Amino acid sequence: MSNQFESLVQMSNICKSFSSVNVLNKVNFELLPGEIHALMGENGAGKSTLMKILTGIYSRDKGVISIKGKEVDFKTAKEAEEMGIAVMHQELNIIPQLTVAENIFLGRQLTYGKTGIIKTKEMIKKTREYLQRLGVDIDPNVEAGHLSVGQQQMVEIARAVSINGDILIMDEPTAALTDREIEALFKVILRLRDQGVGIVYISHRMEEIFRVCDRITVLRDGSSVGTKSIKDTNFDEIVKMMVGRELGERFPERTVRPEGERVRVEGLTSDGYFQDVSFSVGKGEIFGVAGLMGAGRTEIMEAIFGSLPTHSGRIYLDNKQVSIKNPYDAIKEGIGFITEDRKSEGLVLGLTVRENLTLTNLNSLSSYGVMRSKKENAFAEEMIRKLRVKTSGSEQIVKSLSGGNQQKVVIGKWLGINPRVLILDEPTRGVDVGAKKEIYNIMNELAEKGVSIIMVSSELPEILGMSDRIMVVHEGRVTAIINREDADQEGIMQAATGGKGT
Repeated sequence: MSNQFESLVQMSNICKSFSSVNVLNKVNFELLPGEIHALMGENGAGKSTLMKILTGIYSRDKGVISIKGKEVDFKTAKEAEEMGIAVMHQELNIIPQLTVAENIFLGRQLTYGKTGIIKTKEMIKKTREYLQRLGVDIDPNVEAGHLSVGQQQMVEIARAVSINGDILIMDEPTAALTDREIEALFKVILRLRDQGVGIVYISHRMEEIFRVCDRITVLRDGSSVGTKSIKDTNFDEIVKMMVGRELGERFPERTVRPEGERVRVEGLTSDGYFQDVSFSVGKGEIFGVAGLMGAGRTEIMEAIFGSLPTHSGRIYLDNKQVSIKNPYDAIKEGIGFITEDRKSEGLVLGLTVRENLTLTNLNSLSSYGVMRSKKENAFAEEMIRKLRVKTSGSEQIVKSLSGGNQQKVVIGKWLGINPRVLILDEPTRGVDVGAKKEIYNIMNELAEKGVSIIMVSSELPEILGMSDRIMVVHEGRVTAIINREDADQEGIMQAATGGKGT
């Protein structure tokens, strides 16, 4: 890649409004050759809008964009791609039924002149070269649908390389990856950086930002707050730039002392998913569940909630054995489940905030099958106020909320059943640092009221910062249960990879 340009990307005083809402106001952003530049900000800060303007999806109202020293005004995403800008979206654009080579050359197939006959062998050969350049061993002939999510991401990056892209935008690239795949991804992007590629790295995972990025630009409420070199800043300063205030301690102090047993699981087994799982959770306890992706953590929670069949084992609530065959049984017993994927499993995106909040509470808010609108509205307003959901009102469509506020709606939906047990699977995934703190506070408040919380998380700082005890799962088996005061990242990772836990 050529390094003859001082900047790969220079965006100056970018402004954008939708209707009368000012979304970006005089935003500045610069990307240098051979740098990994983090773009950070709370949900709704304007990051996505800025990148959509850069890639020709949106037009800007004001401002100047220069690519490799040349002023541009892209009308389409294809024009941006032709200038070497490639985007790796959070939702991958892989077509599962096509081979790796067909995906990489999709829309740009190599043909013999104008005959339309595809040069299959040459496409396979070039695909192999692109993958080798990334240090990745993937068969170009395999159907993309057979690959892991991490391998599919490598195919997306290879496609970016294939268009001679020297500008790569990565949106939450590690959100669905295993720890091993994250390490492989980091090696690849560091290799690309060394080859002169400029990478815009969008992530809420602060640990990653400080590990792989060179500079950070922070947006807040549609405006540039500033750009910092990684070596000249720290976590607290970036958080303050993002939220406009001191956040205080990252995790709230745990003051509750769990008393008595609320949940006991004995020898729970679901063939093919997990075996002989036993643990207990106290009243008011936050019980963390750690492990690598694919270890069986989510499946254990689905079994407790009745959405995955079990083949042996017993579940006790308040010392009474319960029979949970389906989610309806679980809800009747006071078990709520905030799923990992809020968009496809936790919310109905086309419905309003009010309708989503009342989904699990239809019986208590209706008489003889007819919804009591006054009671329904009062419940929705109470949840919006209690959880501090930032919304224009209860009739706002839920998909238009930021990620953090969508997650609060999911939590509110379950609070209406007055849960005895609340399972949270990756509760802060894709949520900005300010909203994370608010979710942690909500968890703390629920624990203080005696609700038992089981929290599955892939973020070790979150597990260590919020849990009273931590259960570690490896390949469907419990390898350790560790008290908060004895827990550290090394011990958890050792147990998560099959070694002996603390």
